[in-house]
Amino acid sequence: MTPPDAAEGLRRGDRVERLEIGDAWLVEPWSGREGRACVRVESGRVVGVEWLDGSGPRGGDGERERVEPSHARGILVLPGLFDLHAHFREPGGEEAETIASGLDAAGRGGFTRVCLMPNTEPPVDSDAGVARARAAAEASGSPVAAYVLGTSTRGREGRALSPMGELTEAGAVGFSDDGSPIPDPALLRSALAYAAGLGRVVIEHPEERRLTSGAEAHEGVPSIILGLRGSPAAAESGAVAAALAVLAEVVRDAPPGATPRLHLTHLSTAASVELVRRAKAERLPVTCDVTPHHLALHDGWLGGDRRFAWEAAQRPWAGEPAAALPYDPATRVNPPLRSPADALALAAGLVDGTVDAIATDHAPHREIDKSVEFGDAANGISGIETAVGLLLHAVDAAILDLMTVVRALTTGPRRVLGQAVAPRQLGGDAHRATATRDGPFTAGALADLVVIDRMERWTVTRESLASRGKNTPLLGRQLPGRVLLTVAGGRLAYADPQFLAADGTT
Repeated sequence: MTPPDAAEGLRRGDRVERLEIGDAWLVEPWSGREGRACVRVESGRVVGVEWLDGSGPRGGDGERERVEPSHARGILVLPGLFDLHAHFREPGGEEAETIASGLDAAGRGGFTRVCLMPNTEPPVDSDAGVARARAAAEASGSPVAAYVLGTSTRGREGRALSPMGELTEAGAVGFSDDGSPIPDPALLRSALAYAAGLGRVVIEHPEERRLTSGAEAHEGVPSIILGLRGSPAAAESGAVAAALAVLAEVVRDAPPGATPRLHLTHLSTAASVELVRRAKAERLPVTCDVTPHHLALHDGWLGGDRRFAWEAAQRPWAGEPAAALPYDPATRVNPPLRSPADALALAAGLVDGTVDAIATDHAPHREIDKSVEFGDAANGISGIETAVGLLLHAVDAAILDLMTVVRALTTGPRRVLGQAVAPRQLGGDAHRATATRDGPFTAGALADLVVIDRMERWTVTRESLASRGKNTPLLGRQLPGRVLLTVAGGRLAYADPQFLAADGTT
């Protein structure tokens, strides 16, 4: 592989004038094709993709011939990843993250597009709030595209709808009160109907708070042993069922051409996934996402069990010495880490298409808000830079296949947001118009890709994370797949320093 513009000292934000990636494992989810290929980029655009040895078979109806997983033994090239759910804290929480530092972290994690959640201080519930977020992204100098979500209700208070029309005109791609469910079914009904007329999706945080008040962890054996107040799975699945019932009514009464769309974010239980599976069978316009930490971790991590969910599912904990100290506040997240069985059900939902996307729910916090007793710690995991590594662990364990993961990080988020992120509606820099029906590897498309060394493992440390939030239970852990290069819309978003300084072909 020839590093891009090594002799010219390419810097973040610069156009990638020349890049040659030879004999890498390329994954192209738009066509369902993967295999050995060579990719060439000139003047920020893809000028050629050559598939080698007839690799990367196409299949009908989503079925693919089994491909030898040689991606585990070399360079991996993926489309730029799309994070549907990230918290960059600006305005109001800049000590934990700014839009600039968050976009840096996104590039380092392989993401070229990020949706900014609106639960900032103040929340993004006005056109001025949308404009402020977009201006901060532009001023950052990062080529990573930042899409802004507006709130569903004013102030995220769940009492009255936000000015959705004004938010849409300002550039909001959807609506969410994330962190707070819409408590009134009538208000949720109005939000779905109003957003439908604007061509936008409502992203709902499913939680029945009457069941989670004071909760510290998932209600299960670990919480009982640790003496933590439990949050039952029914608090989520019950809210999912209620939201789906409201959606069904809105769909029934919707005028032609204004289809309401509901997206359920960070689902964490088997029951929730099954409810969505049934709703999709009934053709309800619902989508959902899951997080890397709910796929790979489990509630045993609160007690110091550091096995991945698929390992713990095979052999339940039987009182062996823990690998880490219990009550690590970095493991506190909402929704809480669930049982290994729940984690496997989320993976099964991805494989069968019930789950549409993987979203990081990147939630950085100040150390002062995490380095406290477990029950007092802020909820959230800083995860935009560790997402790829966790998911590659799942691929290596044969829990997920690589194409499923890549689809959930690329085409899935686009499908959730729909026309809100269609090229003709994006405006701004031309790099945001790279997503076409033919995919980002089409000749002439602006380069939007991530290059990963599959053989390399890297250790998660405070120093290795670009995010200001270091709150992850993965500190000290080795993850597979080192991101070497991220190109967003033909411009450099991130390059590993050693890779960028190299010369010649590697």
